[in-house]
Amino acid sequence: MKLAFRIATFSLAWTLFAVPVLRAAESQPLQVVIAGLVHGHVEGFLSNSLHRPEIRIVGISDPDRGLFDRYAAQFKLDPALYHADLEEMLRAAKPQAVLVYSSTFDHRKIVELCAKHHIPVMMEKPLAVSLEDAHAIERAAREGKIQVLVNYETSWYPSNHAAYELVRSGAIGDVRKVVVHDGHQGPKEIGVSPEFLKWLTDPKLNGGGALFDFGCYGADLMTWLMNGQKPLSVTAVTQQIKPDIYPHVDDEATIILTYPHAQAILQASWNWPFDRKDMEVYGRTGYVLTVRRDDLKVRRAGEKQEQLIAAPKVPSPYDDSLTYLRAVVLDGLKPDALSSLETNVIVTEILDAARVLGADASLFKPLTASVLLDCVAKVARKRRAYAN
Repeated sequence: MKLAFRIATFSLAWTLFAVPVLRAAESQPLQVVIAGLVHGHVEGFLSNSLHRPEIRIVGISDPDRGLFDRYAAQFKLDPALYHADLEEMLRAAKPQAVLVYSSTFDHRKIVELCAKHHIPVMMEKPLAVSLEDAHAIERAAREGKIQVLVNYETSWYPSNHAAYELVRSGAIGDVRKVVVHDGHQGPKEIGVSPEFLKWLTDPKLNGGGALFDFGCYGADLMTWLMNGQKPLSVTAVTQQIKPDIYPHVDDEATIILTYPHAQAILQASWNWPFDRKDMEVYGRTGYVLTVRRDDLKVRRAGEKQEQLIAAPKVPSPYDDSLTYLRAVVLDGLKPDALSSLETNVIVTEILDAARVLGADASLFKPLTASVLLDCVAKVARKRRAYAN
């Protein structure tokens, strides 16, 4: 009962805080354009949000006219929305925000162009393919005085927000270990579109395979739980379990992060038997496990078994990417940590370090004494570089 009361109190307080922001913005739609159509999530966006009153799509840009025509036929889009060139669209449409559905590699140049025109950006996760690109995005956003937000499906999960509140309230004690599972059977196996599959399996355009595709979720959640603290160390293992399907990128990745008093294990995979996005948070006196987007399993000190609890609804504008984007752009709402540029630069730093460590083939040689010493030296050098 106490646990349910704590979660209900949190939900009420959050609702009272959020209502003024929602009321201020609900009277006017946000004018948005779409940059890129090669990210498969754009289909879900068009299916669910094309006719929402909170937004108005005033332009769509992609160099592939055939790709636009395919979506235009599917969703009855006005052909006048199409622009082959992003900058020309920004000048002609004069949007209030840009939604990015490009490859991750193209995020940098899109943000730099939008910053030049002082237009805020929300992109699909992750932020960038490298720390160099993340810093370039950060610099462009600062110089252009724009907001850059990163959209994760899990940012809007009631279960994650309820777990976060239980941690913050001290209900399970100080965090000691977090295990995050993200992924699915594989992009080819689940039938993503050809243009999506092409860049997802290109190490230049995606940054990696499952490591960048799904490792970013856990890195984002852990940085949030740690209040923006960077890990002391990063360790990673990547594998190609299906090299016949994914010859150029990893399809399996495990990242281990250490903090002064906690550890995180991030499991990103294109080999799960089903899709999953869930998290286990173990505190000093209890634990909370998220069950998909809406439920929790909680066990605290003195309890003989865990409780299954429905997470309270997340109040607007924190329950939905577009409502949230509109509040940030039109009302000056401070970005939430999950989507913030600051958090996601740290996420990219973690992924960049994990890629370097995971790609070191010498770590998988037979462990003779000389190989072991060489591995220890290499890892030490990489960790020093990360720490600096």
